[in-house]
Amino acid sequence: MSTTRPCSPGDRSPGGGAAGPVEPVGGDAADGAGQGAEPSGDSGTRRLSFAGASGLVPLARDFTREALRAWGWMPSSSADQRAASEDVLLVVSELVTNACLHAEGPEEMVLRRDRKVLRVEVRDRGAGQPSPRTPHQAGRPGGHGMFIVQRLCLDWGVVRLPGVSGKTVWAELQGAG
Repeated sequence: MSTTRPCSPGDRSPGGGAAGPVEPVGGDAADGAGQGAEPSGDSGTRRLSFAGASGLVPLARDFTREALRAWGWMPSSSADQRAASEDVLLVVSELVTNACLHAEGPEEMVLRRDRKVLRVEVRDRGAGQPSPRTPHQAGRPGGHGMFIVQRLCLDWGVVRLPGVSGKTVWAELQGAG
């Protein structure tokens, strides 16, 4: 898994969007949920600003849960779809928690989905480089966040823009559709 590549090989642009237009899986309206949520003109994208918010991890999970409902992932119609939804919620929790603990807090979370992939992006103010703790020690408390992300996701990485402080940590999971 990548920790420095800004995007998955061949299918994403370095800016975090799809190389071409995102193909929405349905005609749902882009409705935001929670504080700082902004609808997007693209029904396959949801943005959540963390500015002035508290309870950031539950806020991010609730926001994600609403997006998954709007996209037809929830309520789950199968055990596989339920597992996929839970994986997304866990990855969101881990990325937002890491931004809170190690990167001066998250600024924004973006969820993007197309027919094959759901991408979670968490922008923060930190300068550090996330990486799974190696060697991973399952019985040891703490330090499992990026290991979990690495295990659950198709790929993940970090985008840093020249002249801009902070970074965006992204992770991509298999779509439920």
